[in-house]
Amino acid sequence: MNASVKRLFGQTAVYGLPSIIGRLLNYFLVPLYTAVFTSPSDYGVLSDLYAYVAFLVVLLPLGMETAYFRFIQNQEDKNRVFNACFLTVSITNILFFIAVYFTNPWIAKWMLYPDHPEYIFLIGLIVCIDSLSSLPLARLRSENKASRFVTIQLTSIITNVLLNVLLLLSFFDPLRPEEGILIILIVNLISSVIKFALVSDMIYSVKIGFDWVLSKKLITYSFPLVIAGFAGIINETLDRVLLKQLLYNPDVPGSLEEATAQVGIYSACYKLAMLVTIFLQAYRYAAEPFFFSQMNKDDKLIVFQKTMSIFIAVVCTAFLLVSINLGFFKYFIRNEAYYAGLSVVPILLIANVFLGIYYNQSVWYKLSNRTSFGAYISICGALITILLNLWLIPEYGFMASAFATLMAYFIQMVMSYYLGQKYYPIPYNTNKFFLYIGASCLIFLVFSLVRIGLGYTIDVFNQPLLLFGNGLILLYLLLVFRNEKEMIRPKEVN
Repeated sequence: MNASVKRLFGQTAVYGLPSIIGRLLNYFLVPLYTAVFTSPSDYGVLSDLYAYVAFLVVLLPLGMETAYFRFIQNQEDKNRVFNACFLTVSITNILFFIAVYFTNPWIAKWMLYPDHPEYIFLIGLIVCIDSLSSLPLARLRSENKASRFVTIQLTSIITNVLLNVLLLLSFFDPLRPEEGILIILIVNLISSVIKFALVSDMIYSVKIGFDWVLSKKLITYSFPLVIAGFAGIINETLDRVLLKQLLYNPDVPGSLEEATAQVGIYSACYKLAMLVTIFLQAYRYAAEPFFFSQMNKDDKLIVFQKTMSIFIAVVCTAFLLVSINLGFFKYFIRNEAYYAGLSVVPILLIANVFLGIYYNQSVWYKLSNRTSFGAYISICGALITILLNLWLIPEYGFMASAFATLMAYFIQMVMSYYLGQKYYPIPYNTNKFFLYIGASCLIFLVFSLVRIGLGYTIDVFNQPLLLFGNGLILLYLLLVFRNEKEMIRPKEVN
């Protein structure tokens, strides 16, 4: 395999280890949550709250992680860049938390939780602490301090998971679901504080003194990325918010419970698409510093080309593994009340394949300093998400949300490809793109037709059927190996 491409996927494994383990551990929390929250509407409340968290986690770091990776390439004094980035983020987060502190009762009322302003306070505190931790962690990645990065992340994650299990099983009363939500938020806060404490030595080294010249350059570069990230998170999480808001009718008794139940079912089944998103998260940790490290090398375009081919093969394999084996993966959701949403899983999986390709393509506007294009593309995706959800949710519920996500990511991928070829052309092997994506979709279609022909539902656990489906996956892997064998197993040099 090309040395640079091999290094990237090696870094994906290293830096993505905490993300992979964390996501898997959280994956195993799904059975716990769906068991203790016996009503999908209760789990829907938790999912709704974390939808807002997702927005804030993208917004509050101000895109400074990417700006840091970009500017240290041309700046001799890396400490100066770090200081400017961290102080900018710190000022923003302090102001945000002050605003939340004084307004949380009104925010809680708007979010339809008038009796629980403490939810809003805790969310505000969690996202601020996480934002302040983001830059020290980015610095560790840029300096290739993988062991410390992994240790910090895993410590926080394992603490979160263990406390969740211990406290929910020991102290949670299913008849008082609000206590369970409060426990989960407090545990999240504890894990965030631990992470912050473990990077605090890097924060102590920050020199007080605002570098206006550098900060202006950083903000100019990163602001479009913030817009892009915010628009991107609309695609990922706004559907939960809209599901509740659009399906709730104050004139209909039980409407709010039914709306939050839809959110709960959709969110629980969304977790089953995590095998693709786990890899995407791990890949993101490694890819960003890797792309910037390649920007001055002569063979960078070939490296980007090869990276994309391998990436698509991996995420399409993940799509097949989960969608064909839903009969197995469904057991991670212990409560059958949630199974009504399993049909969205394949749609969300292929949507995340498109998202991954789009993220890979984003190298062109980041390296060419055309970050505004990232904002434009993401805004288009967000508009599609909003419009399709507003139009279709009242009629089709969470299925509309899954379809909107698929369409938004597909259009973003196509837009990014054509704009990238115009402004920063990369010689992607589009034949392989169509081959890998097309073959994986065809295999899933064949499997689905056989399953339907035998009279089985999407969640059936039938061993002969699953053996057939996984046999098709092996054929897909053989196809990939045949096309990538020179990269996977390079020829020996005599």
